[in-house]
Amino acid sequence: QVRLVESGGGLVQPGGSLRLSCAASGFPFSTYEMRWYRQAPGKERELVASITSAGGNTNYADSVKGRFTISRDNAENRVYLQINSLKPEDTATYYCNAIRFENNYWGQGTQVTVSS
Repeated sequence: QVRLVESGGGLVQPGGSLRLSCAASGFPFSTYEMRWYRQAPGKERELVASITSAGGNTNYADSVKGRFTISRDNAENRVYLQINSLKPEDTATYYCNAIRFENNYWGQGTQVTVSS
């Protein structure tokens, strides 16, 4: 069945970096737009970044532009989120999402905590 498994989160000091990874299986990954969302405690889920199926177009939330980079490797069925210059407000659970027409799949999330 469909699987989206995030990894790479952890506890990092402000200014540090992380690379999140999402491994996909059970669906035609290369035909799906991929997205990263995040949700902080007490807040609504926020779309952070997206990338088109072939990787030719990316979009970012204003709050993360210049610091976050989304990429994908269709041969490996993986999508990545490189996060630089981490801020405490980046603390959240980060979720991988796959979408194509009516199909919409979610991972379990990986925790990112930014604290000194």
